[in-house]
Amino acid sequence: MLHKPIETGPTRPHSLRDALKFIPSIDSGATTEDEDNIIYTDDVLSTSSANDMLIITPNNPSSSSSSSSFTRPTPLSSTASSSSYSPSNPLQQSQPKKRGEKRRGKFRDLVFTKTFTAFDLRNPSTANSTFHGFFTLFWLGVFLFVIKIAANNFRSTGSVLGTNEIMSKMMFGNLRELIRMLVADGLMCLLTGLTWVLQVEILRGKMEWDRVGWIVQSLWEVGFIGGAVGLTRVRGWPWTHTVFFVMHGVVMVMKMHSFGFYNGYLSGVWKRRERLENVLRRLEVYKGGGMSSGFLDEVRLSDGLRNREGKCLEGFDDEDMDVERVVEVVKGGKPLDREQREAYGTILKWEIEALTDELRGKATSEANVYPNNLTWWNHYEYIALPTVVYELEYPRSDSINWWYVMEKMTALFGIMFVMIMISQAFIYPVVMDTVRMKEEGLSLAQRLTEFPWMLLDLIFPFMMEYLLSWYLIWEVILNVVAELTFFADRSFYDAWWNCVSWDQFARDWNRPVHNFLLRHVYHSSISAMKVNKHAATFITFFLSACVHELVMWCIFKKLRGYLLFLQMCQLPLVSLSRTKWLRHRETLGNIIFWLGIFTGPSVLCSMYLIL
Repeated sequence: MLHKPIETGPTRPHSLRDALKFIPSIDSGATTEDEDNIIYTDDVLSTSSANDMLIITPNNPSSSSSSSSFTRPTPLSSTASSSSYSPSNPLQQSQPKKRGEKRRGKFRDLVFTKTFTAFDLRNPSTANSTFHGFFTLFWLGVFLFVIKIAANNFRSTGSVLGTNEIMSKMMFGNLRELIRMLVADGLMCLLTGLTWVLQVEILRGKMEWDRVGWIVQSLWEVGFIGGAVGLTRVRGWPWTHTVFFVMHGVVMVMKMHSFGFYNGYLSGVWKRRERLENVLRRLEVYKGGGMSSGFLDEVRLSDGLRNREGKCLEGFDDEDMDVERVVEVVKGGKPLDREQREAYGTILKWEIEALTDELRGKATSEANVYPNNLTWWNHYEYIALPTVVYELEYPRSDSINWWYVMEKMTALFGIMFVMIMISQAFIYPVVMDTVRMKEEGLSLAQRLTEFPWMLLDLIFPFMMEYLLSWYLIWEVILNVVAELTFFADRSFYDAWWNCVSWDQFARDWNRPVHNFLLRHVYHSSISAMKVNKHAATFITFFLSACVHELVMWCIFKKLRGYLLFLQMCQLPLVSLSRTKWLRHRETLGNIIFWLGIFTGPSVLCSMYLIL
């Protein structure tokens, strides 16, 4: 691709290719330095829907810096969506890749914008929704349902809580162990700082990220989650403590991975820029004549190279090889005339500016530009934010609405109470029946005769628990954390209840984890392992299924693989949804989806209990 002409005289190169005409031939055996291998190529980046297309926002270097490593830029529109897509937006339109155009990145550029969740009344679309009455009806029905359970408990046991084994024995039966678990969780969060220490040491040159750093980071993550799981087994915590601790450990691993691998990549970009700046300084004092003063400042960077800003790179494309040819010529010490020096200086200036923009990312403050972001405050503030994808800067809110926090905290304890009441009344008795059958020595065949009845007993309670637990985490807890940490992007989920396929459900019901898997598993598999998008999809689903199966192993103390198998079955179901029999039949697809949601949790629980 030809760049814009350099309007500084007829002897100046009119494109990068024109500039390369001045480069002498180089021996084919010449090699480049190992530190330049930080760049990768990826021509297979694609998304399965328009909702996954993520655009780049322009930088604003004029913004004032803040004492905090995360600044609070001017909030964007409250109705903006981080997954919005417009066919008329040139930044989002897919163009064929040409030479000199923007290079694909190892890490996708995520757009964080100020937005509210679908059930947040501050969301204008929710406040004015015609379905607001159904939302009110649902919670009124839940309230009356709990009243009925409490009345039945009081009539049979004399207490509205009934026998209350879940709360008295599992959650608060041993307060000392509960305190130990909370202290261990705090220590676990503090230990994530070792990832920050590793990045500081890499910046100081103690080790190279591409050689040793990523291996150390990966081993630390494996040891971290292994220690979290092992502690739950050693202490013999009940499933309530175990699920919380293991899941929080998984979240910390994802946070450390994103922080470590993103900053590790930027460390390579930083060193590459330093190397090219040294070459440029050497060129400026090159023997045989000096470069015209101010020439590089007058160069107008081409649109093709400017389009590379903010992109993490994945290998040498043709332009990178051209830059390396310039570096080798300058280091070779061969005599150069004025035109050659000016042409080489232009190429190096282009590349240095592209790398500088890459180090800036979407940061609007110099305090957040790499390596200024490598502070302990930046790291631990990121650990507290409700996101598992690291960025140099996030949109922030201006203040905390304490009435909103009180509202969500009230909902937090209220929903937990409802979930305990439902579990105690409808799920706990069924679980105890399976324990009794095993203690009485019933054979597997005899236990299987109870499977259909157990499934019918659990299907509606598990459906309620599934909906309430999702609402508790993604609508209540994450919004409270976001409000307390001034985190303005509340796009924690999309309208997953309207899903017509399982791949849409995987994208919409948990947006933070989806973004992590998309950036650090799906696209990293394509770039690092050189697999196609279908293999990358399989790897992503398999890793997610393994983590879910790990949680089930921690709960039931047995490794069966039922959840892993059923979750991997989503892949053929996704292919089925794209056939002519189901394509464009949204209602049928939504019915199949809800049948899976209805039956899946109860089937899984019954299998783990019976088998």
